[in-house]
Amino acid sequence: MLFDIDGTLIDSRAIVTAVWRAVARRYGVDPEPILRVCHGRRDADVVPLFFPAESAAAVHRQISEVEMEHADRICPLPGAADLLRRLDQRRWAAVTSGPRALMTARLRASGLPVPRVLVTAEDVSAGKPDPEGYLRAARLLGHDIAACVVVEDAPAGIAAGKSAGAQAVVGITTTHPAADLTAAHADAVIDGLSELPGVLADLEGHKPPM
Repeated sequence: MLFDIDGTLIDSRAIVTAVWRAVARRYGVDPEPILRVCHGRRDADVVPLFFPAESAAAVHRQISEVEMEHADRICPLPGAADLLRRLDQRRWAAVTSGPRALMTARLRASGLPVPRVLVTAEDVSAGKPDPEGYLRAARLLGHDIAACVVVEDAPAGIAAGKSAGAQAVVGITTTHPAADLTAAHADAVIDGLSELPGVLADLEGHKPPM
């Protein structure tokens, strides 16, 4: 099992939205187009799309600093703690577009375990939708990616899981509507993590690893 973190295991929507809105206003940039694509992608990949090149480094630094200051303003998504408690630590990993320090702080603030295999923004040369992160996580777990199930909340993450060759990619409607996840070719779409075991059982040839 390979999980995204923000929007998949933890609810960080409010702080992510607030940070991007505040920084965008500071630089006179419309935040709405940013908010449509920032979920599931590295800040370093999003900033250059909307801010002048001469401001990019400062913007990235400000976003990182504010997010870290508010790392404790996070809660687990319903069902996340119970789901992870039932999984063998050797059989699941997290693949996130966020930096290691922030993601570790958010998991701990949410009361969720920090996985043995955690692939973060610093660990890859290309962020989602590139498959590098998911391929790396599967390799570190010692499993073939074709035997792994990816759980994601954003189209960029779903695309990464599909490109990696995961056995199945499950979308969760936390940050994007079901239609967007289906359009990104998710194999199944759920509204909450409590639905995941049943979906895994229904996916052809797969049984829940719990």
